Amino acid sequence: MTHTIRRLGPEDWPAYREIRLEALIAHPEAFLSTPEGFAAQNDDALRQVLGRMVFFAGETAEGHLIGLMAFDMGQGPRQAHRGALYQVYVRPEARGTGLAQRLLDAVFDHARGKVSQIHLGVAAGNEPAIRLYERNGFKRYGTEPRYLYVNGRYVDEHLMVRFLDEASSSTRHLENQDD
Repeated sequence: MTHTIRRLGPEDWPAYREIRLEALIAHPEAFLSTPEGFAAQNDDALRQVLGRMVFFAGETAEGHLIGLMAFDMGQGPRQAHRGALYQVYVRPEARGTGLAQRLLDAVFDHARGKVSQIHLGVAAGNEPAIRLYERNGFKRYGTEPRYLYVNGRYVDEHLMVRFLDEASSSTRHLENQDD
């Protein structure tokens, strides 16, 4: 499957609405928002969020979105050094194609020089996502127990951070091999 990565803008609200709603329905345990709450947002609200946050999407040659990743920077002078990763979703047919890695690389490229660290929260049972983040230098610094209550069960959330101003462990490992 071939795909390109591009940044979404406010004009992409219809495609964003479609893929975001799909993500919320397919994986309710992975997101704080509910499908009903998201569906109730009007078009202007979606345009505003697409204009305020930075969204990268994987797109097929036919123009269909197959993956989504959002980045937001901390607000105010005391949190301006922090960024956060949100709304990560890859459609089933695009999983295992390297799309999530390419989306994450786009976020890293965008964030470098703007923030010194990126935070994220991931459902404790989402092993593929946890492996992706760990491969990319994210470290777990805590777990929020019972973060969500979805479909009659609690979902813990792992809190992870990657410091962009430090070499990742995989980079340090490769550097040490040359010694």
